[in-house]
Amino acid sequence: MIIIHGMKTLPRLVESALAERLRVMPAVIVTGARQTGKSTLAAERVSGRRRYVTLDDLDARDIARRDPGALLDGAGGLTIDEVQREPDLLASVKRAIDRHRKPGRFLLTGSANLLLMRRVSESLAGRASYLTLWPMTRREQRGDGRAGLWDELLAARDEDWPEVLEAGDESPVDWRAFARHGGFPTPALVLGNARSRAVWFDGYVRTYLERDLQDIASVSGLPDFRRLMKATCLRIGQLTNQTELGRDVSLPQATVHRWLNLLETSYMLVRLPAFAVNRTKRLIKTPKVYWGDTGLAMHLAEWQEPGGATLENLVLNDLLAWRDSRLERTELTYWRTASGEEVDFVVEASGQLLPIEVKATARPRLSDASHLRSFRAEHSKRSRPGLLLHSGSSVEWLAPDVLAAPWWRVL
Repeated sequence: MIIIHGMKTLPRLVESALAERLRVMPAVIVTGARQTGKSTLAAERVSGRRRYVTLDDLDARDIARRDPGALLDGAGGLTIDEVQREPDLLASVKRAIDRHRKPGRFLLTGSANLLLMRRVSESLAGRASYLTLWPMTRREQRGDGRAGLWDELLAARDEDWPEVLEAGDESPVDWRAFARHGGFPTPALVLGNARSRAVWFDGYVRTYLERDLQDIASVSGLPDFRRLMKATCLRIGQLTNQTELGRDVSLPQATVHRWLNLLETSYMLVRLPAFAVNRTKRLIKTPKVYWGDTGLAMHLAEWQEPGGATLENLVLNDLLAWRDSRLERTELTYWRTASGEEVDFVVEASGQLLPIEVKATARPRLSDASHLRSFRAEHSKRSRPGLLLHSGSSVEWLAPDVLAAPWWRVL
C-alpha cells in the first residue's frame, strides 16, 4: 500500500514478499482486516499491467456469480478485491489455473481468513500463496516499510545486541499515544485528535457488524456480539476462558466459541498459543487472547488510558506483521508453567528461541527478569538472551542473560 501523508509515500512491509510470490505462484491471496490497506496495495503497488476488479461492486459480483469465465478469462494478470464476497469464485479460479498455469496470473484479496471460512470449499492448495496484511507497524507509519529489529537481533551475536539497538537514530516515543491511534492507516496517519478517531472507530465497528461479518456467517444477535467483543477486549493478555466469557455476557458457551472463531476469521481477534516442546501439546493448551489493533480494542473496551496489557498487544502486533512477511517458518507463542511463571512471547525461528517480556515501567529491575531467566534455564540449548522491553530510555543488561531495552528501540 502507499499512503500519501504530507507529500510522503509510506510503503508496506509485505511488498517484497508479495512481489516474490507473484513471480512464482499462479495465485497470491492477501488477507487481513478491512481498512488495513489491501485494496491500495493490490491496485497501486503491484508492478505490471493488471486488470482490477472489486467485488464490493454489485455489477462485478453479479458477473462473478453468473459468468465467472467472463471475469477470469483474458490476457495479463487479474486482481480481484474482496473475494470473500463470492467464495464460490475460487473454484473457477482453480479451473482457470489448471488450464493455464502462469505465475502471477491472479492476485486475490479478502477481509477474512479464507482458510477458516466454512463457506469456502476451495483452498487453491498448491496453486496459491497466502499473505496477511496486518495494521501498520510503527516503522511503517514513519515511512520505513518494515517491522521491528527482530531479524537484526536474531542474526547478531548476543553481546552485540546493545550496539544493534542503539545504532539507529531513535527518539523516545510515548507508547500510550501510539496505542490510542493503533495501526489502521486512517486513524493512525490522517485523523489528528481523539474525537475524530472515535467517530472513525465507531463507523468501522458498525460496518463490520452489519456488513463484513455477514459475509462470513449469519449473526442475528448483533448487540450480544458487540458485548462479546467488548468483554474480549477487556481480557487482553489473559487466558481464554469461554465459560467465564459466556457467563459475563449471558451467552451459551457454544455461542461464545462460535463467535470467537468468527472474530479470529475476520482478523479482529488474535489467539496466541502456549509454547511446549511437544508441538501437539500446543494445540490443547489454553491460548491467550489479544486484539488485531490496539486503537480499535481501546474504543471497544471504552478505555481512556491504556494499561500494561495494551503495550503487550502493541509488541505482538509488530511481531505478527514481521512473522507473516517472512518466508522462513516462524512461530509466536507464550510460555507458562504450572507454578505461574510466565513469559509474554516466545519467538521460534531458525532453530532459535527468543523469549520476550513486556513491562510498562521506565525502570525495570532484576526481579522483572526472573521468568525470562527461568525459561532460559529450561531451554538453555536453544534460547537466546531474554529481551525485556520497557517504556524507559536505557539499554542495559539486567543479568548476564537478560537485556532490558526500550520498546521504541526495537519496534
